[in-house]
Amino acid sequence: MRARVLSLLTVVVLVAAACGSSGSTAAPSGSAKAIKIGMANLTLGSAYFVGMSNAVQAEAQNYSNVTVFATNANGDVGKLTSDIEDLITKGINGIVISGGPIEAAPEALAALNKAGIPIVMVDRKLKGGDYTSWIGPDNYAIGQEVGAYLLQVMGGKGKLAIIRGGPADNSIGSDRTSGLHSKIDGTAVQVVAYSGWGNWDTADGKTAMEDLLAANPDLTAVFCENDSMCLGAQSAIADAGKSSSIIVAAVDGQKEALKAILDGTNYVATGLNNSDQIGRAGLDRLMGILAGGTPAHDTVLPSPLITKDNAVKYYDPNSLF
Repeated sequence: MRARVLSLLTVVVLVAAACGSSGSTAAPSGSAKAIKIGMANLTLGSAYFVGMSNAVQAEAQNYSNVTVFATNANGDVGKLTSDIEDLITKGINGIVISGGPIEAAPEALAALNKAGIPIVMVDRKLKGGDYTSWIGPDNYAIGQEVGAYLLQVMGGKGKLAIIRGGPADNSIGSDRTSGLHSKIDGTAVQVVAYSGWGNWDTADGKTAMEDLLAANPDLTAVFCENDSMCLGAQSAIADAGKSSSIIVAAVDGQKEALKAILDGTNYVATGLNNSDQIGRAGLDRLMGILAGGTPAHDTVLPSPLITKDNAVKYYDPNSLF
């Protein structure tokens, strides 16, 4: 792909990106001002967030005059704030924020707004301050899609276990599980929930599944709030010799989960919320803003249900996530 440049004088060319396009738009040749972008990550503790950060940085390589400064707060909100303050001192022109499981970072948003720096949030919509634009999924709707599909595959009966990511105030996970419940509750399906948290992690998802299997040998299905946990759960189910009797489903569209669906395993569905797609869209949105475009404040990306019938359309072995 040819290198691209973003001149702040070439406003019109990138207005489409600012207003919702997830693809880059080449700017015509001309004066190209050096642009510094911050990529502030609360955590890189799971494949999803690593994919998000890498996608932003990879998409920025399409612009020859852009430098990305990526940070990792290791799950600490205070560190996220100090990381953002450091980025401001570096003279960033705009920032993409991946807030992970937290709900709010008011001091960080206040510092950015005071400095007049455009803010694009990806996946997580942080509370406690204004932002320029947000791009992400409708997590409740995704949960509804997965719940309806599981109900169908289970034949309206059986025992369904839920593994949540945590913590308790995480609205992304809560919305996914609430959407699922809206389709499952009131049916003949019995729901049991893991008493702890899967922490959005494959290893912790496996531990959670081992505990669930010990207490519920008659399980017929498992829902996890993300694919990473469900890949761990699938491994525990295989170790217990129950792959033929317990199905699993989750959310995100992680490429390993898509491969499992394509291969016809007991991984039957996931809801698309691909961090590679969202990260690239976030970077392009920010570039459009810097070019003078007026963005949508909130953009909900399509999140289709992925099953064996359509997984081939979404599986990319070279995806960053």
